[in-house]
Amino acid sequence: MNFLYKAIGFISFIVVISGKLLAQPYIVDKIAGVVGKNRILYSDIEDQYMQLTAQGVKPMPSKCQIFEDMLAQKLLVNQADVDSIVVEEGQVEMELNDRINYFINQIGTEERLVEYFGKSIIEIKEDMRDAVRDQILMQMMRQKITSDITVTPSEVRSFYNDLPDDSIPFIDAEVEINQILLYPATSDEAKFEVRERLLEFRERIVNGENFATLAVLYSECTSAPRGGDIGWGTKSDLDPAYAKAAFALKKGQVSKIVESSFGYHIIQLLDRTDDRVHTRHILMKPKISFEAKEAAIHKMDSIVALVRLDTLTFEHAAMQFSEDEDSKANGGLRVNPLTGNTRFELDQFDTKEYYIIRDLDIGEISECFESADDKGNLVYKVIRLKSKTEPHKANLKQDYELLKQMTAQKKQNEIVDEWVEEKIKSTYIRISEPFSDCSFRLTGWK
Repeated sequence: MNFLYKAIGFISFIVVISGKLLAQPYIVDKIAGVVGKNRILYSDIEDQYMQLTAQGVKPMPSKCQIFEDMLAQKLLVNQADVDSIVVEEGQVEMELNDRINYFINQIGTEERLVEYFGKSIIEIKEDMRDAVRDQILMQMMRQKITSDITVTPSEVRSFYNDLPDDSIPFIDAEVEINQILLYPATSDEAKFEVRERLLEFRERIVNGENFATLAVLYSECTSAPRGGDIGWGTKSDLDPAYAKAAFALKKGQVSKIVESSFGYHIIQLLDRTDDRVHTRHILMKPKISFEAKEAAIHKMDSIVALVRLDTLTFEHAAMQFSEDEDSKANGGLRVNPLTGNTRFELDQFDTKEYYIIRDLDIGEISECFESADDKGNLVYKVIRLKSKTEPHKANLKQDYELLKQMTAQKKQNEIVDEWVEEKIKSTYIRISEPFSDCSFRLTGWK
């Protein structure tokens, strides 16, 4: 697969820092190339080269290859503009938030990120905004060009048979699991206690106490160390109940108690635009009683007993009793959010699940154990190991879906190649030295 379009497909998943953020003082920032109305600067190429080097990309592309990649990206962006393709601001904001969160996870804290760049989070995001918007446009244009692609089984077989031996992917051990989830009941008394506590905090804030200080001390959200600040979000980014309350606030105002799928909140609006809000909050969850936990465990044990006695299949038990809306309709079969299929590598599970699943035989059901859902709420689970593969080179029997995706990617690359070659003929393109001496993969650039 050529580097050019592999980079385009991968670019939305890597950290892209614009030249404004990491501008190198020794680079004379001249124009390396122009595609339509879009410019490519020397610093853009240098920044991308440094990022790929830091990520340890193998094989490492040359600067000529990076430049050709950027020419193709700009051609896609230019055509998206011609075709009046529009990127919603909320989509850009969501991608910016994802990247900022990635940076924070890498560097440790938001404060360290601000210190590193010498800019506020808002300023960092504004420096990245145009580049992120262009990348989304590029992906939308590429999708438009390749939307009609289909792949047949014979094409998958031909693709696999033509792969050099050293290009066949190595697949780590993978598993498929079914699960049943039960949430222990929350008493009205526990909910009342949380509401009373939040009402107390709200009154103290209204009377002059610092919201951020109370959030640090009492909030049960991971944002607590930041004073409850969760940054900017659109309605689609936020829990519906949280979003409704946040967008109804005036700047500086504190909400009444809001119940969401995460728990109970009070929210303060820090800033807003027409479609985005910047908020902080204090989150509290009702305490689960020992009796409620015991009742959930007892119910789960009764369900598993029916399965062990062959009164119910595990799949039917999941459909009938599981409280996990994402998997119950599929008989408890869990979908990997990173791939969209049902296979997981073992290290994709949290530590507790890893050790439970690792020791199961195919068809075996685990004991009931305590866990947490993706919102941090307490759940009880049982897991059945549906299938397990040993580490191996990809083959058509075990890895057909992966090979089908690779075949589709190859076809997409070929179609985009043809589109680029044709579109070059009708687009203004200028290439400056020393890149005018590059040996490009696609001959049309010159």
